[in-house]
Amino acid sequence: MPHSQNPPHPNSSAPWSAALLRRDLNNRALHHAVTQRLLHDQTPGNSPSVIFGHDEQSRHGNFHPASYAAICANPQWRRRLAKTHTAHRKLRARADWEWKELDCASSSDALLMNIVCHPQVATAESISAPIARLLGIDTNAAPVFGLHPGVPLRTGLLDRTEIDLQLDTLFVEAKLTESSFQKAKPRLILRYRDLEEVFDVARLVPGDQPEIAIPGYQLIRNVLAAYASNAAFCVLCDARRRDLIETWYRVLSAVYRPTFAARLKLLTWQEFAAALPRDLHQFLETKYGIFPSV
Repeated sequence: MPHSQNPPHPNSSAPWSAALLRRDLNNRALHHAVTQRLLHDQTPGNSPSVIFGHDEQSRHGNFHPASYAAICANPQWRRRLAKTHTAHRKLRARADWEWKELDCASSSDALLMNIVCHPQVATAESISAPIARLLGIDTNAAPVFGLHPGVPLRTGLLDRTEIDLQLDTLFVEAKLTESSFQKAKPRLILRYRDLEEVFDVARLVPGDQPEIAIPGYQLIRNVLAAYASNAAFCVLCDARRRDLIETWYRVLSAVYRPTFAARLKLLTWQEFAAALPRDLHQFLETKYGIFPSV
């Protein structure tokens, strides 16, 4: 994508790159932090990231107030707030601020919890009827964040992969400004026991290019984890990220078991937003530029 000083309007059909979306989210977050007088800081560098903290009024600028109160009241949900950012040792705004993944303005985990943990969306034991219908699950699905199901290997061992959210028999993977779904050499992908059971391997891994990095490695693992757990799988990503959406459909097109393929889906945050309460709409529009799709 050519460089543009001003990003397209969120409802524009123009695709966004990861860097462009990240820049827009951080600009929105900085405006939100300053106007609401929220505890925040910025990482050093030419493209600073905005990070938020818990202030003396028990506010956290990266979260909708109702969602944050629900997270803090639930021990399992609250543990997710302690997730360490992968770059915390390389880059830190201040030496006395222990940077966490969900403090970052562009965190997809924070966006997911903002939505799912809102009291009108879910409780510790159930999820609202509109969201349940959208995801194709029962309302008695209890949200569980950050589980690590095993992906069986041909050796009999398990490869662990992280799933952002489990709702009963549905695994959910959330993406926002991540650059990709990771790439891997064919030899890593071919390690998995159920690969031929699920995928048309010739479509997924070109046999004439044994050293080429295959896109969508994380998706392949998560799909295989869902298959081994007899679960469904859903990717949540931003409608502006066409690159991520195209990678998902490339992986999905290689799934040749129709009954299992029917349990695999992609939803955008914009589609998700259409089923959310109005106060959450406003928060998502202001902080993330996410407008409900019509």
